[in-house]
Amino acid sequence: MDVKVSAAKDRLCIWKKMESCFVRVFLLLVVCLSPTQACIQGFLLNVDFPGSDVVDLYSPSVEHCQELCTQHPSCLFFSYNRPEKSSGSFRCYLKSSSSGHPQSQVLLLGVTSGYSLKTCNLEPTLCFSQVFEDVDFHGGDYETFFTANFEECQRVCTLDPVCQFFTFVTGNFSSPDVRYKCHLKFSWFVPRPAAVALKSGVISGFSQKPQLTQHFATVCQSQLFSNTDFRGNDFLESQAVSPEHCQFLCSVHPLCTYFSFSSNDFRCFLKNNPNSMVAKTKSNFTSGISSHLCQIDESWAKLTYRDIEFRGSDFRSEVVNFVDICQEKCTEDPNCQFYTYHNGSFFHPEHRHRCYMKRVVTMPTPSHIRRVDNVMSGFTLRNCRSS
Repeated sequence: MDVKVSAAKDRLCIWKKMESCFVRVFLLLVVCLSPTQACIQGFLLNVDFPGSDVVDLYSPSVEHCQELCTQHPSCLFFSYNRPEKSSGSFRCYLKSSSSGHPQSQVLLLGVTSGYSLKTCNLEPTLCFSQVFEDVDFHGGDYETFFTANFEECQRVCTLDPVCQFFTFVTGNFSSPDVRYKCHLKFSWFVPRPAAVALKSGVISGFSQKPQLTQHFATVCQSQLFSNTDFRGNDFLESQAVSPEHCQFLCSVHPLCTYFSFSSNDFRCFLKNNPNSMVAKTKSNFTSGISSHLCQIDESWAKLTYRDIEFRGSDFRSEVVNFVDICQEKCTEDPNCQFYTYHNGSFFHPEHRHRCYMKRVVTMPTPSHIRRVDNVMSGFTLRNCRSS
């Protein structure tokens, strides 16, 4: 009996050595390839890339985590804590390094690692049809109702143009008063610059691809109130380049009833109060009301904004002669959402005539994911139908 146990231990030791050797050989092969040339689509099971973190986000699956890495402007590789991991499950760690490769790798149960698909020239995989049992996509709720099953909950989410994912409470949930409840949830699906600032010698703008995919026969009739602040009732603050851009963001968000925009610091205050709206005179503020079920004006995205910089979110840059060419390059690149072009600076000649192309994550992304018995969560199937 002791001999058999010893032999089994020896085989396990040999297997672990072989697995470790395989991982080293795989990563050595990766290091020998240029990150701008290699397309690595597979996953490394029970392998962690420690360190080099850019940001960590919640994600329900390794496939979703890989798409997050692909959409993020600087992510080159990632490690994902699978649901069975004892701590930190559902966490997607987006990573980058100057070499383009992980600095090290370790065997770690419950972790899967992989690479961005930026270099693969693939169409983005935004169809996530899997439904996750005993998983709650927490937060982002904008509407709830009771329905018979999760299929009906997902169907309504798919038909609602702003719904990105849902959580359904089953009939076996511990609290009987919320059984069969469907929670529709929102996350931003339009690109938003992380930071907008005044800076001389630069011009910024957006890709000329449409911001929205849904179309309505009726065009929205909007009105802006100059030197006016709708006081209070803020639920979210975002950066915007103009009052029209701020109004667009308000109209896209299902909870926004009206907004106020500060031209001093490009702050867009989204507000929610369906019962009252109090206007106060305030210089350098512009306010307006959300639009509903009509074709939202996107003319603000056609303009260029002189002496305004969109800071951060760069994924590549190149030298071009004119801002029009920069805009064309951004529009042609499927990854580019907005840009900043440097006309030229006496103090910073290295940036002269350089076009910085930028993007942010716009795929459905829950702000928090946790284990909860007898609930089911999933994503809209709109992207599955379009693909």
